[in-house]
Amino acid sequence: MRKEMIVALAGVCLSYGTTTQAASIDIAAKPVSVQTSEQSLLTGKETASKQAAWEAFWQGLLNSRAVPDDYTKTVKTSGAIERTYLSDGPHKTARQSLQTQKPMEQYEIYYPVDLLEKKVACPAVIFLNGSGVPASRYPALFEHLASWGFIAIGNEDPSTGTGQSADTTVAKLLELNEDAHSRFFHQIDTARIGITGHSQGGAGVFNAITSQPHHALYRTAVALSPANERLSEALHWTYDLTKVQCPIFLLSGTKGDFELKLVLPQKDLQSMYAKISGPKVMARRKDTEHGQMLYEADGYVTAWLRWQLYGDKRAAKAFSGKNPEIRTNCLYRDVKIQGRTSHLRINTPSHSSK
Repeated sequence: MRKEMIVALAGVCLSYGTTTQAASIDIAAKPVSVQTSEQSLLTGKETASKQAAWEAFWQGLLNSRAVPDDYTKTVKTSGAIERTYLSDGPHKTARQSLQTQKPMEQYEIYYPVDLLEKKVACPAVIFLNGSGVPASRYPALFEHLASWGFIAIGNEDPSTGTGQSADTTVAKLLELNEDAHSRFFHQIDTARIGITGHSQGGAGVFNAITSQPHHALYRTAVALSPANERLSEALHWTYDLTKVQCPIFLLSGTKGDFELKLVLPQKDLQSMYAKISGPKVMARRKDTEHGQMLYEADGYVTAWLRWQLYGDKRAAKAFSGKNPEIRTNCLYRDVKIQGRTSHLRINTPSHSSK
């Protein structure tokens, strides 16, 4: 496939595939030889049938769950800390949807009910969608994070690469926190805001924490198989990794041409990691494809956020100390941790979860 075609397709399929429109273009682009009128009619019917089949396939894909509802019970783990934080947390959760303008359409907010009932201000985590994977397609991730004491918020924005929708979402959180009629009135600890994103959303994470107006509010970030620098520039999501200041966790997969040749080749991940001067961790999960990276590494993603936003000492041991668990976990490779692990900064929270 030519480089220009790869770049063009990447804009609509950085997570799971393409769209019905792209499927139609693919079929329409194939030349059909015209012989007799009867053969032409037959060929036309076959083409229409194939197009309908493709559209049905992609529509079903786009409407299905991107994250299995039972992933916390089925994803393989190989470390005690990873296993602990992949399991559901101790808090009862609830969900609230708030309508908003396009392209975000609505906010999906999951939160720990018991903590809010006790008037405990909780840290918040923003999710940035990969292409074709709006928040409504991966509710299990939000619910899991809420069970660990976070207010998790996402939306339906299909274009998160610039970080703009993240900035709008942060502004919404600040608004809700000051709205006396909001369920979240003075319940969001604005000193403990984190962000995570997958694929296109990973590029959006870099932009959100470096160039958007509210970039200084973020205390930590996680980028899951983020679009590499060259690809992001081609798709107008250009980011500058030298401006990253908050502690960041970079993750990628090791399986499939889409992950390894297009979105995030290993050499690109290493180059991106090298440009970040602040506290950082990098790892690649074995035998994991691009789409699976949205949830396969969630045990360590949750542990990272618990460490950074709650000061959770047990979670910290996955990444810090003399023998960080992630270094010895057989499911991960190419692990790098900035400098001496004891020097990784822990953001001290203003409240603690019980």
